Amino acid sequence: MEIKDLSPKHLWQHFAELNAVPRASKKEERVIAFMMDFGKRLGLETAKDAIGNVVIKKPATPGMENRQTVILQSHLDMVHQKNSDTVFDFDTQGIDMYVDNDWVKARGTTLGADNGIGVAAIMSVLAAKDIPHPAIEAMFTIDEETGMTGAKQLDPANFSGKILLNLDTEEEDELTIGCAGGIDTNTKGTYKEVPVVKDAVAFHISIKGLLGGHSGMEIHKGRANANKVMNRLLYKAAEQVNVQLASLDGGSLRNAIPRESQAVVAVPLADKEKFTRVISEFEATIKDEYKAIEPSFVLECKETAVPSLVMDPAYLRQLLRAIYAVPNGVFRMSPDIAGLVEASSNLARVQAKDGVFITQSLQRSSVESTKNDVATAVSAAFEIIGCEINQGGDYPGWKPDADSAVLRLLLELYKDHFTHTPNVGACHAGLECGILGAHLGNPDMISFGPTIRGAHSPDEKVQISSVGKFYDYLLHILREIPVK
Repeated sequence: MEIKDLSPKHLWQHFAELNAVPRASKKEERVIAFMMDFGKRLGLETAKDAIGNVVIKKPATPGMENRQTVILQSHLDMVHQKNSDTVFDFDTQGIDMYVDNDWVKARGTTLGADNGIGVAAIMSVLAAKDIPHPAIEAMFTIDEETGMTGAKQLDPANFSGKILLNLDTEEEDELTIGCAGGIDTNTKGTYKEVPVVKDAVAFHISIKGLLGGHSGMEIHKGRANANKVMNRLLYKAAEQVNVQLASLDGGSLRNAIPRESQAVVAVPLADKEKFTRVISEFEATIKDEYKAIEPSFVLECKETAVPSLVMDPAYLRQLLRAIYAVPNGVFRMSPDIAGLVEASSNLARVQAKDGVFITQSLQRSSVESTKNDVATAVSAAFEIIGCEINQGGDYPGWKPDADSAVLRLLLELYKDHFTHTPNVGACHAGLECGILGAHLGNPDMISFGPTIRGAHSPDEKVQISSVGKFYDYLLHILREIPVK
């Protein structure tokens, strides 16, 4: 079956058209132009603010003019990530999608269902001529995935609505009323390079096949972090042989759990057999530890050309200990909401080459004090070895409001429409609601969406049946928005 033949047909058609447009975070020029053209072709009031957010306004349908104005919000950018063996150019190609039973997937890349399905749903509402709805203010923000720049620099003068529906969560039977805030911690250090030992043999080590995934929504699942696994391997090997590091390169995006890492090392020829034995034993250990979680884990170690320069051995010893000490994964569970991760950290990027060492990581928490606590712990580990620390991209969380009038309405409508009660809670992802609420005078906000798995990874997929249910629920909500 083709994407265009799925139901609801207009939503999937909009999603396919959107996914034909490259839309990486901080490279949204083409998708901004796409949305501006979409709104203007419909004859609707369409504008772009100074940072690049697009707003499209649609008047209420006849008989709905006395209902409250609703802001429908989703973000335009998507995470661009692919498997190492996938040949794909995100700057020029549209996403290659296919249907697999009840799921839509992409071939070797992220799918962009996060948050493209939300965008497509809003486009469907804007284009429809046969559904009742109140006045709509459609908000399409940019750069959500790498700093929430669009939300932070939103022009609130474009909006009057006091109800905001954010269409950016990933379980169709959940209503989200709170989320985590976040902060980026980036580090940089310099080191001396020295000549490799005489009579050396070199190896290219690759860790791959890990699941990766969303560093907020999936951080509690115990998935392996390729950067931490590689560091553990190098640390163990260095205890037994004279390991010399020529280069290290792991992870990619700061909001994705790293799936792959590679390193080039040299060891004395006399230690070759011992080194390869350490590698083999380590591979067996990791496969045993993660057999229930990471069934596709692969560790490859192949001989390669001997480098001329390697990291100063004294710095390598410090570096391996610093990375070992860095918090990664769940830092604290919420004492107030059962099952909710309160604070976490993701060591997303580690690179060392040509005398420069860098890391990128993202700390999240629904509580500002613990967000700062885990960020300080990450900083401290690298400050000890003299790294420069740069923290930025700080954004607030969204505090849950269990007494929300919109929550009561949406709960009632969900139960009436689907005959069971949805889950209500907060998520450990970084939604834009906390920032938008501050700009817009704290409107009543709820977030919901279809079922998406593997967001921020090439395993991303969206459940077809849940998309139909999600869109039907959205239309039901719009019909029942209360009077002003």
